[in-house]
Amino acid sequence: MLMRYIQALLLFIAMVSAYFSRVNIGVAVVAMTNANTTNPNFPEFKWNEREISYILSSFYWGFFVTQLPGGVLCRRFGAKLVMGLAIFFSGLLSVITPWCLNWGGWQSLCVIRVLLGLAQGMVMPCIFDHLAKWSPLEERNRLGGFSQSGYDCGMVLAMGLSGVIAESCIGWPGISYISAGLCFVWFLLWQVLGANNPNDSSLISESEKFYITSSNAHEDTFNEGTISVPWKAIFTSVPFMALLITRSAEMWGLTTLESQIPSYFHGVLNVEIKTNAFFSALPFMASWLMSYVFMFMADVLQKRKIVSLTVSRKIFNSVAFWIPALGLIAIGFLDEDNQNMALFLITLSNAINSGETIGSSLNVIDLSPTHAGLLYSIINTVASVVALLSPLAVGVIVTDVHNRYQWQVVFVIAAGIFIVGNLLYIIFGTAETQSWNSDDYLPSDDTDNEWHSYKSNFSDLETMPSHQPQVDYQNNKI
Repeated sequence: MLMRYIQALLLFIAMVSAYFSRVNIGVAVVAMTNANTTNPNFPEFKWNEREISYILSSFYWGFFVTQLPGGVLCRRFGAKLVMGLAIFFSGLLSVITPWCLNWGGWQSLCVIRVLLGLAQGMVMPCIFDHLAKWSPLEERNRLGGFSQSGYDCGMVLAMGLSGVIAESCIGWPGISYISAGLCFVWFLLWQVLGANNPNDSSLISESEKFYITSSNAHEDTFNEGTISVPWKAIFTSVPFMALLITRSAEMWGLTTLESQIPSYFHGVLNVEIKTNAFFSALPFMASWLMSYVFMFMADVLQKRKIVSLTVSRKIFNSVAFWIPALGLIAIGFLDEDNQNMALFLITLSNAINSGETIGSSLNVIDLSPTHAGLLYSIINTVASVVALLSPLAVGVIVTDVHNRYQWQVVFVIAAGIFIVGNLLYIIFGTAETQSWNSDDYLPSDDTDNEWHSYKSNFSDLETMPSHQPQVDYQNNKI
């Protein structure tokens, strides 16, 4: 049993559970406010568009608060404890959602969503910290890409099944109960099979442990989480700041798509809830499948050394940002008479956007495997503020969900942010490990000049140090 693949599978399921409980609100709100199209035996709420925008954005009010603390806690206590508790509490919050909603209305739902955001804000830093400790350099695209594809799977389940669940005998409350069940099942698997690092696993073979640790060439202190954080070097690093802006741009566009697709189909294309849920799931199904295509392509480029890792990251990220940007602009010109074309463009945009998984998304591990979880927590803190603003901006712009021209403004803004964000990544981004990643890094007098010079200590990430023993990657033999 190859434990590094088991860990990647656990991360995949963690993302499925987290995103299902996070994103199903887009379909659930439509069911809650239009009971006649689902199961009329359950309560219906009369919420206006502004109140709905508060509900959709409230998750991010809590989500951005715990990003940085989550990265720090993960370094201190490990992903097994921190991420385990985060998703367990996500399950508890899902269980009590129907009761709280009947008691306190849309305000109580906002509170639940804020608390859910607080819990799940710690998940992604843990995932990247865990990947950095378990992914050999040669398999980073494969394991990282697979684990992150859980996002698309969670989106497919949330968009595709939520409407069906709402129409069933358990009604819209069943969406919360099934979400809770996913979280609890994952938690049990995580407690049995999860391990903070290869040294902590009792199920890993010695050959696999050696392969992982020698490939990443970390000191013992890496797994212990005792390395000091070079804060000044991080925040004066050009590649890191470029990555931060790029990931924030990605979050704006992604949040626009994942939160507003049900409203767009219902309001502009006049598609009812059951068909809405099915159509809304299709783009993410395409993205889920396409992510494996991109993952395979990245593996080929890396193994055959066709291009450097930096060039590979920029190619995939450019495709993932710029093609969807054009798709968003085109979508803004479509109305009810162009349902099929709108569905095609949304599906294509989401499918192509999955290339960012092996583009800028994994770049935090490239820049600093030692501080990957913490770097991601910093990036997601800023990106979560962006995600908080996106639904609010839609609530201000779209005063009439049936108005195609208002949606056109929303999509053009998202497209522009996509284009500018990737352009900065092309100019300033890199996949070279930074000098401040080193366990024995000491700030020098020229630290203030990081904005002018950021050459890595490693000349080629794709080449293992020559002093390391040869390893049979397929059979994990030395």
